[in-house]
Amino acid sequence: MKLSREERSWILVDCGNSAYSMAVTTALLPIIYGMFENVKSSMDLGYFNSIASILVAILSPVLGAIADYKDRKKRFFVFFTFLGVFATAALAFVSPSSGQWQLLILFFILSVIGFAGSNIFYDAFLVDVSSEERMDKVSSSGFAFGYISSVIPFGISLALIFLMGMDKAIGYQIGFIITALWWGLLTLPMIKDVKQRYYIEPEPRPVINSFKRLAVTFKNIRQHKIVFIFLAAYFFYIDGVDTIIKMVVPYATSILGDDALNTFTLLGILLIIQIIAFPCAILYGNLAKRFTARTMISVGILTYIISCIAAYFISSVWHIFILGAMIGSAQGGIQALSRSYYAKIVPKEKSNEFFGFYNIFGKFSAIVGPAIMALTATITGKTRWSILGIIPLFIIGFIIFITLPKEQKRSSESVG
Repeated sequence: MKLSREERSWILVDCGNSAYSMAVTTALLPIIYGMFENVKSSMDLGYFNSIASILVAILSPVLGAIADYKDRKKRFFVFFTFLGVFATAALAFVSPSSGQWQLLILFFILSVIGFAGSNIFYDAFLVDVSSEERMDKVSSSGFAFGYISSVIPFGISLALIFLMGMDKAIGYQIGFIITALWWGLLTLPMIKDVKQRYYIEPEPRPVINSFKRLAVTFKNIRQHKIVFIFLAAYFFYIDGVDTIIKMVVPYATSILGDDALNTFTLLGILLIIQIIAFPCAILYGNLAKRFTARTMISVGILTYIISCIAAYFISSVWHIFILGAMIGSAQGGIQALSRSYYAKIVPKEKSNEFFGFYNIFGKFSAIVGPAIMALTATITGKTRWSILGIIPLFIIGFIIFITLPKEQKRSSESVG
C-alpha cells in the first residue's frame, strides 16, 4: 500500500512522540527520579502519573468538542505538542543535586498534559488523512515506525549515558533534550501538510455550543451504542497496557534489584522491546485485514494477561528479555488497531469530540492501574504482588469487548 504525503506526515508524528513515551514515560525519568536523595521509591511515580491523567481526562472532551470547528483542530494540536516538547526539554534543567524533585514532577506533569493533549487531536486527524479502508494499515504503520524510529534518539541517549557514567545525571539530562528535539522536528511535516477535512462550521458562542453538543451526545447515547460499548472495554484493557508501559522499569528494578538488573541492561532490554514491536505492529495491521481488527485486539488482550502472570514469576534477567518480547509483540498492535477501530465507528465530522471521549476513557483508566500497583506495593511491602492487581482489568475489558456486534466483524473484513 503506497502512502500519501498526508499519511506519511501523520505517521512521522508517531515517530516523534514515541520517543517521548520511551524516554520520559518508560525509561529515563524513573531512573533520574530515583537519584534524588529525598525520594523514597520510584514506584511513587504511579501516583504522579495518575494526577497527570486526571488533569488530561478533565480537559479532553471539552477541548475535543471545541476543536471540531473549522481550523481549530490543528491549533490545539500545535499548542499541546509544543507544551509537551518544551516541558520535556525543561526536565533536563532539574538536577538531582538540587534536591528539587517537586520541580521535576511539575515539568513531568506538564509534559504528560502536552503529550496526551496533542494525541487527542493527532488521533482525530486519522479520519482526515486516510480513508476507512486504509485506517487499520495507516494506524498500524504509525505505531510500527514510531517504535523503530524511537530507537534512534533513545540509542543515542543510551550511548551518552554509558559514556558519561550510568550513575551520573548528565547523560539522562541530555537524553531529555534529544527527545524534545526529535519530537518537535518530526512534528513539523504534519503542521505543514495535513489539513482538517471534516469539521463543523464556525458559529457564535463556540464554547457554550460545544458544551451543548457534549450534552446532546450523552443524551443520545443509544444512537452510538457500539461506540460506548467499545469505550467501556477500552477503559479497562488499555489501563493494563498503559500501566505496564509506565511501571515496567520501577517494577523490574524492585523485583530483581540493582545487582541483578543494572541500569544499562534494563535500558538495553527496553531498546529490544522497541525493535520487536516494529514488525509486530505491522503484522497486526496485516492480520487485521485477514482476521479483522476485532479479532487481533482480542489476541493482544490475551497476550497481556499471559504476560502479567509471567511477570509475577520473574527471577532473572533472561526472564525480563522473554517478558519484554511478549509485551513488544502485542503493544503496538493493540494500540494501533484500537485507534483505527474507533476511528471507523465514530461520526467523522465530530471526530475530535469523540476522540475526546476516547482520551478521557483512556486517561481515567490510566489512573487506576498505576495507583493499584503503587498501593499494593505500599500496603503489602511486596512489589511482586502488584502486577497481579491489573489482570482483572484485562479480563473485564476482554469480556466487554467480545460483546461488540458481529456486524462490526463483517465491516472490518473490507479493510485493505
